[in-house]
Amino acid sequence: MKHGKKYVDAAKLVDRTKFYDTTEALDTVIKTATAKFDETVELHVKLGVDSRHADQQVRGAVVLPNGTGKKVRVLAICKGENEKLAQEAGADYVGAEDMTQKIQQENWMDFDVLITTPDCMGLVGRLGRILGPRGLMPNPKAGTVTPDIARAIKEAKAGKIEYRLDKTNIIHCPIGKVSFGTEKLAENLDTLMGAIVKAKPAAAKGQYIKSCAVTATMGPSVRINPTKFGV
Repeated sequence: MKHGKKYVDAAKLVDRTKFYDTTEALDTVIKTATAKFDETVELHVKLGVDSRHADQQVRGAVVLPNGTGKKVRVLAICKGENEKLAQEAGADYVGAEDMTQKIQQENWMDFDVLITTPDCMGLVGRLGRILGPRGLMPNPKAGTVTPDIARAIKEAKAGKIEYRLDKTNIIHCPIGKVSFGTEKLAENLDTLMGAIVKAKPAAAKGQYIKSCAVTATMGPSVRINPTKFGV
């Protein structure tokens, strides 16, 4: 893959032979972010598990203390009293059958998170083939299927993110924007890594955190020493 001049110049600032500590890694990522927009900073963590086995899945959600810097559009699928609670909590769209039909018939996807209550999972379940491939299917482990819909909406708006393994046993998550600065990004990174470490499956053997790196949207990746996280 051929990179542009800005990327090549930024890559020269990264020593690919070394592991950085968290602060130094984030400082470097900020220096290498040269795009004209406020780039997102992502954390990529490779785990020593096998996602093909159900007892080695790693998935959950965590509220980042400084948010993600992104405006999160929330769709709440619920009925009765919960509709009013969802609206008061700040959901962007609220409904039940009308919303599921809109998704099915119009392929409408103008939302980032779908939150629902257990009594509406029958409705939402019909959307599995549409929502699943996009990573939008609600899940109790991620807190997006819950009887306390107001709390879930407020957390999503405050910067709650879901982490999950991909097929190559890597977790990819945003931890904020370059404009946050090193300190706020480090707080978010430590919070997310703490959740991932806590979610270590009992069936996982050997080194759990295989590798860890941070990168800005248009920049090179910077490696963090995985032993720093103690697993």
